[in-house]
Amino acid sequence: MHTWKKMAFAGSAALGFALSATPGHAQADFYAGKTVSLYVGYSAGGGYDVYARLVSRYLGKHIPGNPTVVVQNMPGAGSLRAANWIFNVAPKDGTVFGTVARGAAFDPLLGLPGAQFDATKFNWIGSANDEVSVCVTWNPTKVKSFEDLLTTELVVGGTGGSADTDQFPKVINGVLGTKMRVIAGYPGGNDINLAMERGEVQGRCGWSWSSVKSTQPDWLKDKKINVILQLSMAKHEDLPDIPAVIEKATTDEQRAILKLVFARQIMGRPFMAPPGVPPERVAILRKAFMDTMKDPAFVAEAEKAKLEITPVSGEKIQELVIESYKVAPEIAKKAGELLK
Repeated sequence: MHTWKKMAFAGSAALGFALSATPGHAQADFYAGKTVSLYVGYSAGGGYDVYARLVSRYLGKHIPGNPTVVVQNMPGAGSLRAANWIFNVAPKDGTVFGTVARGAAFDPLLGLPGAQFDATKFNWIGSANDEVSVCVTWNPTKVKSFEDLLTTELVVGGTGGSADTDQFPKVINGVLGTKMRVIAGYPGGNDINLAMERGEVQGRCGWSWSSVKSTQPDWLKDKKINVILQLSMAKHEDLPDIPAVIEKATTDEQRAILKLVFARQIMGRPFMAPPGVPPERVAILRKAFMDTMKDPAFVAEAEKAKLEITPVSGEKIQELVIESYKVAPEIAKKAGELLK
């Protein structure tokens, strides 16, 4: 072999060795042939479950080694059961992550019972949507507008203390003087929908608009429900004539409490891994998540299912959670008192 060929062969061998030793190759070796479990803190059929199953179908091809991603449901306490399990019990090797109520991360801040985790220490992977939620009423009820809520009781369904369906009505009642009564304990949003049809409850407050459109388009078309309030810091373009909750605040304190509670909407469909996952695998999962959000096949399926995709990076969510925990203690305390 000529000298220059020997040198080229040696260089190629060295380069190949170097590439095989890079973190990406190491993670491909780790994930190859493995199953990644995606836990959903709610029962099957609801919005969080629908988003999780869509993500699961595409995420694996964007993770080095192309592992299989399998969805498992772990309902309970408005997804708090899953959040506690992911933080304290789940393997910390990058093979398990989950999605829980966007409000669960703020339970410790608000002093709510049952949260056995430090939300700032989760490894936030990303959110599929920057969400707008709504309050709706079943059409036969007397409550047809936000103003009606100020004088007429509305019975709404809830899925647990950490869930938007339970927390949002309590905050709105306490801050703005509305008259919602929460019937808690439904396993998931789909169960609340069935309860509305059966006449057990009269509405649902804390329902993602993206889920309304994707799971109950006929209810909108047939005017079976009335949308009476948007729960976010800004209106959705679909609902220009429906008031946003922040517009109803009349004092600085009211605005501060509402901002603290509804800031979570930015992380509308959050995914997170346990603390202690190796940083390089957290980076892999975050990149794979954002790559999934741009995957043409994923986007096409989301559009077909009428699921909104406005992704938020894991880094941005991590920053949001950490910053939220720096809020003035008196505001956090007052918000927490409204939720107890």
